[in-house]
Amino acid sequence: QVQLVESGGGLVQAGGSLRLSCTASGRSFSSYDMGWFRQAPGKEREFVAGIRWSGGSSLYGDSVKGRFTISRGNAKNTVFLHMNSLKPEDTAVYYCSARFTYSMGNYYSASTYDYWGQGTQVTVSS
Repeated sequence: QVQLVESGGGLVQAGGSLRLSCTASGRSFSSYDMGWFRQAPGKEREFVAGIRWSGGSSLYGDSVKGRFTISRGNAKNTVFLHMNSLKPEDTAVYYCSARFTYSMGNYYSASTYDYWGQGTQVTVSS
């Protein structure tokens, strides 16, 4: 059974930092790109960051560029999201996701991802 489990969410003041972690299990993820999405109440799920299966390239949503960094563990089944200079508008449930690296479709679209975690809440107070 495939599972993606996130951790590291919490409450932080504006300007602070958090690191989210995601561990995937149940199959090999060596050929899967990994990503982070977030969803705030009443809003659509938004692409935050993604990293290729090799860890060699990454992409970011416009709202987090320069503040967030995605990285991948050596075992390829872990992914991290380092979040700096957090803002109240970053408040959301953050989801870890995975998609087969040769999948077609928009990399930024949640519908192209095959596996999802249960989400972890990040709350940034002003």
